[in-house]
Amino acid sequence: MIRIQRASDRYPGGDPAAGVETRHAFSFGAHYDPDNLRFGPLLAVNEERLAPGAGFDEHAHAHTEIVTWVVEGELTHRDTTGHETLVRPGDLQHLSSAAGVRHVERNAGGAPLTFVQMWLAPLEPGGSPSYELIRGLDGPYPVPAAGATLHVHRLAAGEEAGLPAAGTLYVHVVRGTVALAGEELARGDAARVTEAAGQTLRASSDAEALVWASDV
Repeated sequence: MIRIQRASDRYPGGDPAAGVETRHAFSFGAHYDPDNLRFGPLLAVNEERLAPGAGFDEHAHAHTEIVTWVVEGELTHRDTTGHETLVRPGDLQHLSSAAGVRHVERNAGGAPLTFVQMWLAPLEPGGSPSYELIRGLDGPYPVPAAGATLHVHRLAAGEEAGLPAAGTLYVHVVRGTVALAGEELARGDAARVTEAAGQTLRASSDAEALVWASDV
């Protein structure tokens, strides 16, 4: 079974007047939809666009695995685990909020910033917060705390990539266009696949896609 969510169907959010534009894939804030609270371990897939100087002031999280993928620009991150980093395209940031952590995310540069931030529910609550930054991610990235693995596919036009068999697959197109199960997906589109086996992504143009696989 496959469900497509077009970029235009995402819930708008953020604070455009302050230079923050957000598009939510799942029920979020004022946009409450009881039929769209989560998919597998995923609680949020937020496309964020920050103007130069804009960002999210210090705020708290708990019991959430927060994975961030920068599309363009540079993200300045600071958190109460003592980390202050600059995250660039191709880098993966993972903040495990565990029993509680506070962080700041800003565009301190002079160019627009776009990133995708994904929240996953942990299998067990509590614990100590932790932080990991991987420069130039190459290969799958497992998040054992949430029972999920992120696969990043960068495809030239005409190339194909087989997707793992899993109870749930979530596919988010970062750039370009891809075909999945007979559906054409463009930038910002997403697909939710259940009981996935034998699925293939085929790039219609040069493309990049984030794919979460889980049996949770």
